[in-house]
Amino acid sequence: MNIKENILDDLKSAMKSKDSDRLMVLRSLKSKILEREISERKGGESVLTDEQIIEVLMKAAKQRKESIEQFESGGRVDLADKEKKELSIIEEYLPEMMNEDEIRIAVRNQITQMGASGMGDMGKVMGTLMVKLKGKAEGSLISKIVKEELS
Repeated sequence: MNIKENILDDLKSAMKSKDSDRLMVLRSLKSKILEREISERKGGESVLTDEQIIEVLMKAAKQRKESIEQFESGGRVDLADKEKKELSIIEEYLPEMMNEDEIRIAVRNQITQMGASGMGDMGKVMGTLMVKLKGKAEGSLISKIVKEELS
């Protein structure tokens, strides 16, 4: 069963159990997936791959994380908590993310493999790593580690 089918099945379950918070998040995800399918259409029907759906989910998760930061810095703990709940629901459908140590190892390996020596090589290293680690790590964390390793 693919990710989209899981989301749709869980959406039905949330409706039956009247879990309004989960239902709202899953409807939002369904809507974002549908938007992406429509944008990918080229005169016919478009079915997204799991990889494309993961991109949609990662974008939604990133938006929640940014909102959490903003709400916490603004002293709105109640809204930050709501966003954290939504984020946890979204993360259920994302693959296991790499931790910082695993990313650091991948970055070091890539730097060694490419013979990168300074910040001037950051673009090349990032380009390659973003493809390799797509769906496994957040771009902002990869960027931070690459900067640390190259400086």
